Amino acid sequence: MPSLRSLALLTLTGMVLWAGGRTPLAAQEDTQLEGALFLLLPVGARAVGMARAMTATTGASSVWWNPAGLAGLGESRLDVFRGQDLAGDGTSITLLTSNERLGALGASYILHDFGTQEIRDREGNFLGTAANRNHVAMISAASEVLPSVSLGANFKIIQARITCRGDCPDAGVTGSAWAVDLGAQLREIGGLPLTLGAAVVHLGQDVQFVNEDQADPLPTRLRVGAAWDLARHWTDQPGLGAILSVELEDQWDDPGSPATYVGTELSAGVQDAVYLRAGYVFGADLQVDGAAVGVGVRYDRIDLAIARSLASSSLVADSDPVQISFGLVF
Repeated sequence: MPSLRSLALLTLTGMVLWAGGRTPLAAQEDTQLEGALFLLLPVGARAVGMARAMTATTGASSVWWNPAGLAGLGESRLDVFRGQDLAGDGTSITLLTSNERLGALGASYILHDFGTQEIRDREGNFLGTAANRNHVAMISAASEVLPSVSLGANFKIIQARITCRGDCPDAGVTGSAWAVDLGAQLREIGGLPLTLGAAVVHLGQDVQFVNEDQADPLPTRLRVGAAWDLARHWTDQPGLGAILSVELEDQWDDPGSPATYVGTELSAGVQDAVYLRAGYVFGADLQVDGAAVGVGVRYDRIDLAIARSLASSSLVADSDPVQISFGLVF
C-alpha cells in the first residue's frame, strides 16, 4: 500500500521530467536531493513569453524572478496570474506598492494545485483520493540604494501538503520551510542601455515532511542575466521599445549544468501600449529546449498578458497550455 510520502515523491519525479526532460533515473536522484520542486515552475505570462529571461528586467513580474527589478516599478498595482502546465494548475495574486524615495513593497501568494490521485491497495481496491496542493506566501522589498544600483529581497513561507479522503494509509503529509530570494541589478553600464542582474533564489530551510533526518533541501538556484535596450540604438521616438534579455540559471550547490534563456520584448506605446514577446530555452540538464511566445496589452490602468510555451516535454508531445496574467494599476 503506497504511503502519501511516496505519492509526493512520484509527483516530484513527474515535475522534474516535465521541467527538465531528464531520464527517470536522473529524476529519481533529484527527488532524493531536492524538495519543493514546484518552486521552479514559471509564474507570470510575461515571464513565460520571454522564456524566463527575467533576471535583468524590471516590472511587476520581477517579484517571482529577481526582486531587485521592483525598485523602478513607480506604481501601485494588483496582479493575478493563472496558468496550467503538465504538473497542474498555478494561481497567484500579488499586491505591490511603490514610493519614489523608499522603493517598492509587496505581498504575494501562490497556490500550485497538482490535482488528485486515486489510492488503491495491492489488489486494486479503491481506498481513497489524495490531493496535492502547495502554498507559498511571500513579502518583497526593493530599493535603489545607489544611482543605477538596485537591491531586492523576498521572504517566503513554503508549505507542501498532501491530504487524503477515504481509507488512507496516512492521515496526510505536510512539509514546510522558509526561504529568501536575494537580488541585485546594475543599470546603464558604461553609459550604455544595458542592465545586469543577479539573484539567488529559494535559499533557506530544508523541507521537513517527517523529521530532520528525512528533510529535503530546497531547489536553490543562481541566476545571472543581461538585458539590452535595442530600441535606443535605432530611434529616439518615445514609446518604442525593444529589449533583448539573456540569462543563465544553475544549481547553487552543484553548478556546472546551466540552463540558458533568451527572450525579447517589443513594445509600442506609453500609457496605452502593446507588447510582443518571444524567447527560447537552451536546456542543458535543467530544462527542455523550446520556444515561447506571448502578447500583452496595457490600456489605461489595466494590463493583460497571454503566453504559451511551445516546448515539448519528455512525458507527452503536447506543449503547455496558455498562461494568463491580469494587472490593475491604482
